Amino acid sequence: MMAAPRGKTLGGSSAVNAAVAIRARDADFAKWRAVGGDGWEWSELLQDYRAIENTPDGDDRLRGRHGPLPVRQRRPDDSTRGSTAFVEATANLGFARVEDFNGAQQEGVSLYPLNVVSGRRINTGIAFLDDGIRARPNLTIRGGVEIDRVLIEGGNAVGVVDANGQTYRAHHVVLSAGAFGSPAILLRSGVGPAQRLEALGIDIAADLPVGQGLQEHPFYYNIYNLKPEANSAHPASGAILWAASSLAEPGDLDLHVSATHLFPSDQSPTGGAIVLACAVTQPESRGFVDLVDRNPRSAPRIRFNMLNTQRDMDRMLECVKISRSIGRRAPFANLIDSEMTPGSHLADGSPALRQAIEQSLDGYAHPTSTCSMGRPGEGVVDSGGRVYGVDGLYVIDASIMPQVCSAPPNITVMMMAWHLSRRTFGVKG
Repeated sequence: MMAAPRGKTLGGSSAVNAAVAIRARDADFAKWRAVGGDGWEWSELLQDYRAIENTPDGDDRLRGRHGPLPVRQRRPDDSTRGSTAFVEATANLGFARVEDFNGAQQEGVSLYPLNVVSGRRINTGIAFLDDGIRARPNLTIRGGVEIDRVLIEGGNAVGVVDANGQTYRAHHVVLSAGAFGSPAILLRSGVGPAQRLEALGIDIAADLPVGQGLQEHPFYYNIYNLKPEANSAHPASGAILWAASSLAEPGDLDLHVSATHLFPSDQSPTGGAIVLACAVTQPESRGFVDLVDRNPRSAPRIRFNMLNTQRDMDRMLECVKISRSIGRRAPFANLIDSEMTPGSHLADGSPALRQAIEQSLDGYAHPTSTCSMGRPGEGVVDSGGRVYGVDGLYVIDASIMPQVCSAPPNITVMMMAWHLSRRTFGVKG
């Protein structure tokens, strides 16, 4: 059993995530273009990233200065000793130092850039729905509404029906309920695999692979107890190594080692801990999202199937080996009391270590690809987010990514919404 938390509030999961503001890479979008993601060209997407961002950091040619979303680079003087020592130790192992993950170079180690200002998370509800936007007469925000299904008449989306049976009519319907919510709504609407819909007694509006292809970044926690003099846990978000495994495809950066203090201090015998979280960021493994029944208040069935290929597992083992090498390297090692997990008695690459990873594997909370864009007959939506077979119905969220990107998808999802609002609907920024 694995937790799958999502933000069910204004701002969605940007209200509950780690607020990491790192862009996806052109190598990620190249994979989208290869399966029918026409129009997702880096030169255009870079301008959309820049349009949503305001930051004092980085190169003027690559960074945005006037957008609604503030992005701030963590500095050593506002980070913990553990986080800065992680950066130093990683560099001492030979990995490059990265000045700006949203600049020209991503391979290496640095403190995080975050959409956090003065300790305050600036989620999408704050950044993009300011007082001026909220005052527009053509915008109504309603809280506490749970959508059951899309109302489809004659092959056209004409509104939505909520869980209480109330209907909201519309000329167009855009779903942005995420990689779990959007496929669940589509399936209840009759948009999905025909055989599965028939088994649930749902009339078929469009036979599409909704819910298939779920991806998530597999996450394993290499945890260290800190010495009492180094057990500060604020701020929690620290630093990250972004690297290529020995099995990476050309141009890919497919491993993360993320240093954070997201571990309960009362569970550490020393009163403080630091997590070096290991992730495979370009996984092959795929799962699915399905309905258990037609009730909109029933949680969907989620199967991640992470690390279910040998290559994915081999890359995770390599990532954990890198993480533990950092753990043994000064100056990080000088702050460590002991390794909590997997424990120093387990050797790198051993069958026992593999078993430990399998038994305590978690997700990065980056689910994607359950309403994937693709060519007709292959995808759920086209490259503009339009659902095949239902006029006036769109999906714009992480579910339409053909493959999970190699960075935390936080600001990439925001960029996608900006990009498609401009490209599909002609909205001017």
